[in-house]
Order: sequence, then C-alpha cells, then structure tokens
Amino acid sequence: MLDNGPSILPANLPAVTLDLGGSAASWSEPARVAPALRVGLLNNMPDSALVQTERQFRRLIGSGVDLRLFSLETVPRGPLARAHLDRFYATEGALAGAGLDALVVTGAEPRARQLADEPFFPALTAVVDWAASNAVPTLFSCLAAHAAVLHLDHIERRPLPAKHSGVYACAAVADHPLLAGMPASVPVPHSRWNDLPEAELTARGYRILRRSDAVGVDLFIRERAGSAPMVFLQGHPEYEGDTLAREYRRDMGRFLDGERETCPALPENYYTDQSVRHLDAFAATARAYRSSALHADFPTMAETPPRPAGWQEGAAGLFRNWLAFASARAALAA
Repeated sequence: MLDNGPSILPANLPAVTLDLGGSAASWSEPARVAPALRVGLLNNMPDSALVQTERQFRRLIGSGVDLRLFSLETVPRGPLARAHLDRFYATEGALAGAGLDALVVTGAEPRARQLADEPFFPALTAVVDWAASNAVPTLFSCLAAHAAVLHLDHIERRPLPAKHSGVYACAAVADHPLLAGMPASVPVPHSRWNDLPEAELTARGYRILRRSDAVGVDLFIRERAGSAPMVFLQGHPEYEGDTLAREYRRDMGRFLDGERETCPALPENYYTDQSVRHLDAFAATARAYRSSALHADFPTMAETPPRPAGWQEGAAGLFRNWLAFASARAALAA
C-alpha cells in the first residue's frame, strides 16, 4: 500500500475569481475544486523517483480529486517499477478514454544530448497534440515543458554551464488568475541542466508569469483561442523537503563511482549553515580521494538536514488556482 501522505492543500479551498472573457481558452468564473474532478498524472520520472513523484503530486492535487495515473510505455523501466506501473497505472493510450478534466505531465531524467533523441519523445509529443486538440487543461513540469514548447513552437532548450539546483526566489511579473492570492515573490526549487530562453518564449506568444533573477523563467503559460491554456513549470514546486538532498546524494554517489566527471555543487539556498560545512568538508575529501569506498563516510541525511520547505505554501496556492480553473471549465462543459 502506498503511503501518499496528507495533502498540503488547505481543507477549505477559497473561491478563486477568474475572468470568463468569452473565449474557450480564457479563464472561467468563481469555482471550488469539485470532488468529481478527474485529473490525470502522466508520470515519466525514472524508477528511482517514480513513486516519490506520484506521492508529491498526490499531496498537491489533494484527496478530493479523482487522480488517474498514466505512464509512457517508451520510458525504460526495471522490474520493480514495471510491477508498480502494471498494478496502478495505464499507458498513454488510455488517456483519450479517461474523460479527464485536467492533466499533469512530469519530466524525466535527461539522457540524450538532444531532447528529440530521447526514446520517449515521440510518445510525449503525441500527448501534447492530444491535449491541445481536445482542449484539456495541461500542466507540464520541467523536461516535459521543454519537450512541449520544442514540439509546439520549435523553441530549443539551451544547456546551462552548471546545473541549476537549489531554492530560488521567483517573482510574479504578470497579473494572472494562476497567481491569485499569492505573495509577489515565492521560493521555488529548481533542478535542471537546461533552460528556455525568455526572449524566444515571449516572441512566440508565451506569457511569462514568474521568474527569478538567478535562474530565469519559472512559470509561463500558452493561451490560444479555441484551446485550453497550457501551463509550464521549469521548477519543481511539488518537491518534498528532502528531495533536493536526495538528488545531491545521488549525484555525489555517481561522482564517487566514476559515473560523472565533476563533483556536484551543493543545492543553493537549501541546507542549514551547519549542514553546508559538513557537506563542503566531505566534498573536498571526495575531490581529493575520489573512491567508491567514500560512500561509507558520506554524512547521513539526519546529520545534514535542509532548511524547512518554505516553498510548499506557494505550491499549494498555484495548484489551488489551477484546479479551480479546471473545475470551473468542467462545470461549464457539463
């Protein structure tokens, strides 16, 4: 039995006032998230993060929503992940018959130099086309956002000189119902090797809603007449408090084992000062005496705690507003 944990959404969601505007692609009237709202999660994360990602989005979406799980057949899987998928998930081919009111599409760990060379890229772009042609409100996370804008508008992601990893202040740069009731600036975890150029996004008609001086665009949206808005995240508001720590430990382990050439940098604005001192000391040893034997000396999670997860309130607000829109749109279509 999966431990999905409690929802981080407040028990009583406030009504979100949205402007109808007379267009099928515009935001709708005041609404609460209906218990019967059917939301799909297309979970493409690698085996090591599959169940954790499912749990993270369950918490954000909340227990009052009918969450249906899907996964791309072309994402490589090991036997344990395959058993979990066979029991709880459907393939992307079942999306069309699921009667979804909204869809979340996760990213995946990048493997190929070119995004179009990833083994799952054709299947993922077919989902993008299906969501667009059927006007399903869709939220794309991280690599899935990069794949969608490449397919829809030929915007290429660009490799970063170093990985964006940490928690960054992201400021609202537009007035939009997705940001209703939220502070002007919120912390958001980011964990990515690539970036989408802001100038190219705006030139192709995307609207930037939130950005960071440190890591660029965080949240943006594509609105076209006759289609539901598509929401894109380069960050990971769904992350739990220890997710970046687990990613750092994974990457350090790969460095010690010779699977990556460079020692990973600590996630920025994430660890306590004492944890930074402990982990910096270990990293210096790892660079000087790189060896798999050093796994035994890696400070434990308990010895190196991160700061409190201050981004979760903002994450809950974002999903509250997005689900309110999907609920209102479903009610109008009923």
